[in-house]
Amino acid sequence: MTISYDDALRDRIRANLAGHVRRTFTDTAKRRAAVAITLVDSHVGEDRVDPAPVEDWIAGRPMPESLDGRMVDVSGGASFLLCRRASRLNSHAAQWALPGGRLDPGENSVDAALRELHEEVGVELPGSSVLGLLDDYPTRSGYVITPVVLWGGGRLELHPSPDEVVAVYRVGLHQLQRADSPRFIEIPESPRPVVQIPLGNDLIHAPTGAVLLQLRWLGLEGRGDAVDHLEQPVFAWK
Repeated sequence: MTISYDDALRDRIRANLAGHVRRTFTDTAKRRAAVAITLVDSHVGEDRVDPAPVEDWIAGRPMPESLDGRMVDVSGGASFLLCRRASRLNSHAAQWALPGGRLDPGENSVDAALRELHEEVGVELPGSSVLGLLDDYPTRSGYVITPVVLWGGGRLELHPSPDEVVAVYRVGLHQLQRADSPRFIEIPESPRPVVQIPLGNDLIHAPTGAVLLQLRWLGLEGRGDAVDHLEQPVFAWK
């Protein structure tokens, strides 16, 4: 079942975020970054073909189980914007990500999230679009990420930057509530569980996967469970 993109959803998410005591991290050894969780409207069936050259993006990397990396049949109703990052980037190339990046000097998390959304996806939203913030997530690669939840106010016209984004997808919020989601696996490199969020024909890992899990738990369901202890796969540690 899709989730209606309406004022009731906007008000529910805003209230859930406002009633939550955020977990913050002030580790001065880590750089600050922000991501934009942009909530938009979408139509069922508009994404039956993946617009990205998926085979080139995967570049021969082994895929888990029977998954092929395509992001199809995930749209419908209230959605969030998810980016397939370009494979030629210097860091975190060919990964799934929310629009975002490091804070510029003098920026706060909200300003950075809005700027990165504009630079990466071509969407410009005002400060009044902010519904609230999720918990900080400290990454293995030396960042503290602050997720900023934004209300897009409709479908929005997307213009992804080809230097950074291969394609951008409208993923229905109902996909976060799949019966097989979330998944947790163990790895020998860490005692912490690795989180996996099944979406389309792929798995979304932390940090993006952890942020999306809290969007579900807190934004949609009102649960205040922590996600900062959830581990990233080793390929995302650098």
